[in-house]
Amino acid sequence: SAETILDQGEKTIEFSWASPQGHVVKKIFTFKAASYVINCDIVIENNTAGTLNDAIVISIPGFYDEEVKARSRFAFEGPVVYLNDEFKNVKPDDIEITEKDRKKPEKVQEKLEKSSFSGHISWAGYTERYFMTAVMPKEENGSAAVGSAKLSFANDIVTTRYLHKMDRLDPGKSGVVQLRLFMGPKSQKVLRNYGNNLPEIINFGGWFNILDLIGKPLLTIMNLIYDVIPNYGVAIILLTILIKLVFWPLGTKSYKSMNQMKKVQPLMMEIREKYKDDKQRMNQEIMGLYKTYKVNPAGGCLPLLVQMPIFFALYRMLYQAIELRHAPFFGWISDLSAPDRLFEFDFSIPMMQEPYGIPVLTLLMGASFLLQQKMTPTAGDPTQAKMMMIMPVVMTVIFINFPSGLVLYMIAQNLLSMGQQYYTQKKFS
Repeated sequence: SAETILDQGEKTIEFSWASPQGHVVKKIFTFKAASYVINCDIVIENNTAGTLNDAIVISIPGFYDEEVKARSRFAFEGPVVYLNDEFKNVKPDDIEITEKDRKKPEKVQEKLEKSSFSGHISWAGYTERYFMTAVMPKEENGSAAVGSAKLSFANDIVTTRYLHKMDRLDPGKSGVVQLRLFMGPKSQKVLRNYGNNLPEIINFGGWFNILDLIGKPLLTIMNLIYDVIPNYGVAIILLTILIKLVFWPLGTKSYKSMNQMKKVQPLMMEIREKYKDDKQRMNQEIMGLYKTYKVNPAGGCLPLLVQMPIFFALYRMLYQAIELRHAPFFGWISDLSAPDRLFEFDFSIPMMQEPYGIPVLTLLMGASFLLQQKMTPTAGDPTQAKMMMIMPVVMTVIFINFPSGLVLYMIAQNLLSMGQQYYTQKKFS
């Protein structure tokens, strides 16, 4: 079949160059169908009377302008190196040597140190939100080859240079450096087919790598759900339900504490009114009220704080997961990696990026935040309570351009939280 032919195809392209002195360099690229890895054999022939001691340098460029920089706040884009079994990423701004820097030699030296790496390098290259370009040395006995990498950034172009030291070539001898180039998606299913620690390209970073440690298992679980139910929108909802079940006891404790706070609210309002001109006495009376009724005002927050790493890890995972790219959910939601828009308008809408339309999921998310806010009692003063009611509007504006898959998760999370809160309030009322 045509599909079988595509899977088995292989082509080789060879480039050759000879120097006036007699050195011959050949680059042999081998492309294989259904593979994102390109084999690159660099053959050097020393046809001179002298000994050759040199290094091979492979450059990987990446485009980094203000738009990319803005995106990088949500998911890192830029130069990356996997050095000594550790993921390294570098913000381009941290290595750009400006004219101002050149007046301070110590500043230039600091940035040069940040842009230089030496040791066992599995790969080096440039990562985008969904794709990665990297050069990989051939593994030696199952481990990364020793090499070095240097980064530079100028005129919106980041360049990652991988340097591989060649063996000494005596006159009349030839040598070969075997490299591999990866140009493809940051997909778990794709990357696990290759060596060189390539799956480590998927990195959600943050909080001393805690978000990455949490995000990768969540991505694996989402893909396992998709294997059973081939719809990533459904997979996101089921993953959210699974996480909610795991943290159900913590959630119950939080909502139980909130329910207790709701019971003492009338007494608290009386104290605030009675001692409104004596802040110190007011605080003393409120603390006494907490003690009498055994209420902990932080009891509703602490269980939620424990779940925050899960939330941020899932947020980063859903934002970067290439599995959601062009993945449909239902109806008008044909791409879970893009903002949802029902209809398309030929006029611009404030705070909204193109395309312009009705952000149905985002509006539903804002409504769910509003309902959840109304269900949640606050121990703060009335002014603070009014300020909190503005939060649903703020969240709606923030999420209006976010991927619909991420907004779908927020809706599912809010609905499940409201359901648990309603159940807890009825049970302990």
